[in-house]
Amino acid sequence: MPSATGTKRIRGVSVFRPFVFGSEAQPFDPAKKPPHVPADHTHQWRVFVKGVNDEDISYWLKKVQFKLHETYAQNVRTIEQPPFEVTETGWGEFEIQIKLYFVPESTEKPQTLWHSLKLHPYGPDAEAKKERRELVVSQNYEEVVFNEPVEQFYELLTGGGAGGAGGSGGQKGKGGKNTKQAQLQRGVRTAEIPFNETPENPYSKAAEGSEMDRLGEANKTVEGMIKLERERLIEREKKLAELRASEGIPASTKKR
Repeated sequence: MPSATGTKRIRGVSVFRPFVFGSEAQPFDPAKKPPHVPADHTHQWRVFVKGVNDEDISYWLKKVQFKLHETYAQNVRTIEQPPFEVTETGWGEFEIQIKLYFVPESTEKPQTLWHSLKLHPYGPDAEAKKERRELVVSQNYEEVVFNEPVEQFYELLTGGGAGGAGGSGGQKGKGGKNTKQAQLQRGVRTAEIPFNETPENPYSKAAEGSEMDRLGEANKTVEGMIKLERERLIEREKKLAELRASEGIPASTKKR
């Protein structure tokens, strides 16, 4: 039987879609703590899945399931529309299971992520941050890769969605025929992140470039250190050979 319209897979094509997941936590001021919050809860926190620049990602992401610690009432929360987030209060840190469900057109299976909820700041200035009750942000940049997507899903991904080849923003639409053919010929890789970072979003092509430059410089430094150590080793072996010769010790022979 012929395949249903739009369900044929596009061979040799991978479409990337970027997003951010993580959490934010704010400690309560004891003097201003809301009356409905349990006495032992010290923080309000939010766990989320969102676009890199807060753009709409619901054209490819149908819903998100957050599995909280079992001590929470209804600890499995399913969010079926943006914003994909859960806000709660608590006192302890724990692992949160995050399951991504894609739109029905994708025919893709759900994917599972794990996030460690952070309530307390870390690092050299941690105590000062605690005293100031600063917001604790713990988030990760991630890319979901749709390998050989079905035609109908490919149209959604590339026809005008956020970061799509056919346009910008969170709207759905169809790209031109020439655009699609060009993408198919080269094997589209469309993980788009902003060119410049903002206070709310540290993920950008500029930041990626800076990190690559930093890694490049670090690699040069390591290569220089290896070269220097190699030269020192050669010099030590040379001096050892001279010492052996002066004392009449025959040079060691290599085993075959």
